[in-house]
Amino acid sequence: MNTFGRFFRVTTFGESHGPAIGAVVDGVPPGLPLSAGDIQPMLDRRRPGGPLASPRKEPDAVEILSGVFEGRTTGTPIALLIRNRDVRSGDYDALRDVFRPGHADYTYLQKYGLRDHRGGGRSSGRETAARVAAGAVAVAVLKTHGTAVAGSVREVHGKTDPAEMEAEVRAAQARGDSVGGIVEVRASGVPPGLGSPVFDKLDAAIAGALMGIGAVKGVEIGEGFAAARFYGSENNDAMDASGFLSNHAGGVLGGISTGQEIVVRLAVKPTPSIALPQRTVDIHGEEREIIIAGRHDPCIAFRLVPVAEAMLALVLVDAVLEQEMYGGQAPE
Repeated sequence: MNTFGRFFRVTTFGESHGPAIGAVVDGVPPGLPLSAGDIQPMLDRRRPGGPLASPRKEPDAVEILSGVFEGRTTGTPIALLIRNRDVRSGDYDALRDVFRPGHADYTYLQKYGLRDHRGGGRSSGRETAARVAAGAVAVAVLKTHGTAVAGSVREVHGKTDPAEMEAEVRAAQARGDSVGGIVEVRASGVPPGLGSPVFDKLDAAIAGALMGIGAVKGVEIGEGFAAARFYGSENNDAMDASGFLSNHAGGVLGGISTGQEIVVRLAVKPTPSIALPQRTVDIHGEEREIIIAGRHDPCIAFRLVPVAEAMLALVLVDAVLEQEMYGGQAPE
């Protein structure tokens, strides 16, 4: 499935080492002020080339091909294009017949009977640039509803101090290894009543969207797994006449938003492409030892922050549009 959402639909396309990647966004309300300048800042935060990131040099300049006229959305599909400028698929020639540990090479071959060996193709983290571009449009729509999304890196390889986080990344990079981390993303100004009970819970949609990011291996909302160690008296969010007195639930109760801040944390795995020897097999079942060359992030967590923001924004804008179409009246 390359399409996400129901009322605000996003279809991404393209491969890591193809000519371009991009997204088609449908369901954007007409009349919204929108330009490339509204999208580019989120892409700039995700793009490679930073001191703790892959040295691949991509400007990630977004082009709006349709759906915007005279600076405003028309209500028709918005096509967003990001051209790949620094393609070096030759870096992967030696790996075309082997399964890279931690990558989707083996599973893609099992599903499709072939795989794009140009750096992972659709399974590459580069695909997330298209999500971020679409997510920036969602952020612009949410802004008109008073909702904002922001994320940060909370932990890297068990360290929470920013200087220690950086030291962990640099140490791993120096020895050809990688580290994982924890990203937190929050949404403020979320109206109450978004989502549905039972099979279409808002928290389930959020968890599914964020687990759909390739490097994410775990998602928790509010207290998450820590709630399993609480008493009910500790975990319940008491209320008084002014509203909720705490937010252990992370802004969702019964699958429906409470109007409080939505708080989500993601477990981000270490980058699987590392410059250390690893055992694997090739497509013929022969055992091999490989070292992965090329340009890779020693820690994905930092560049994943805008991706997490984008996916949370896409879930929320879809829920907002659904509520506007089908939602009931709030009590006075």
